[in-house]
Order: sequence, then structure tokens, then C-alpha cells
Amino acid sequence: MSTTANTNATTAPKRKPVFVKVDQLKPGTSGHTLIVKVLESNPVKPAIRKSSLTQQPISSPRIAECLIGDDTGCILFTARNDQVDLMKTGATVILRNAKIDLFKDTMRMAVDRWGRIEITGPVSFEVNRANNLSLVEYEVITA
Repeated sequence: MSTTANTNATTAPKRKPVFVKVDQLKPGTSGHTLIVKVLESNPVKPAIRKSSLTQQPISSPRIAECLIGDDTGCILFTARNDQVDLMKTGATVILRNAKIDLFKDTMRMAVDRWGRIEITGPVSFEVNRANNLSLVEYEVITA
């Protein structure tokens, strides 16, 4: 008599996402889900690095600095590779599992491989450009 173990035991129920607003973001946090408008999308020119062996330029990832926001504020978002195509000026997107990093002592938002960017329909809010969280400088203190 053979018994088989149930390898697909009950899976944890999926949690509904908790949407946050831009003004609630803090440095060093992650797991944010929010709906934002893309105000600007500016490609960053890659630095040309040459390999010491071949003298051929090394291919760099495509990067764009995007100003995104909602009715509470705005923040800079760093889009990489395929994300650049989604983060076009005027688009409305849902960012899932976004994180906040400090770059040159200012907050930047990013979505890494554990997160997702989804295009969604237009929203009714006007972006609050007066509250730009990426203009606030933070001082990193090691304890």
C-alpha cells in the first residue's frame, strides 16, 4: 500500500493590496502599492565604459528618470530596461511592491524584479507638484 503526500497543500490566501499615497513614503521602505501619473520621462545617457580587453563599449541598461505623482505629492522614479517603455509621459500606472532608495541623499522610487508595473486607465486627480519628495535631502547617520 502506497501513500502519496499532498505536495500542493493549502496555499495562503492572497492579501488585497493596500494602496498608499506618495506623501506617506519614507526612505528605506519597500512593499508599496500606489497609482500614479507619469509627469515626465527623461532617458539617462549611459556612461560609456570600455572593456580593457576588447576596447568595445559595454552595453548599459536603459534607464529613465521619471517624475511621478498623485494628488498628495510627487517623487522621482528610476525606470530600467523594459520599464522605460511603460513609463511614458502622460501614462497612469499601478506600481506594485515598489521600494524607496536614497540616491545622492534624496528619495528615489524603483520597482525591482520582485515588483510590477501595470498600465491602468486615466484617473481624475491632479498631481501635487508642490510636494516633491525628491527635493528633500536626507542625512545618512550610522548608529
